[in-house]
Amino acid sequence: MKQGLLWYDDNPGRDLADKVRQAARRYRQKFGAAPDICYVHPLALNGNGNGKGQKVGRVCVSPLPSVLRHHFWLGQEEQAQTRAR
Repeated sequence: MKQGLLWYDDNPGRDLADKVRQAARRYRQKFGAAPDICYVHPLALNGNGNGKGQKVGRVCVSPLPSVLRHHFWLGQEEQAQTRAR
């Protein structure tokens, strides 16, 4: 990922999918393109740290231990950018 958006949302009233959709909407506003990857802390996926990736619309949500809890790191995977050229 060459550029990305770090989004923070700790609202317990919204589920993960809502948070990712809101962050993806802001990414599109800022960069003019849709993200295809969102890295989150593993606990965000299923609450026990053993989360596997899932899809929210066209965004692949993947666990990454270096991302802090309640943070969402969105962008476009470099392989997808290379294929588009």
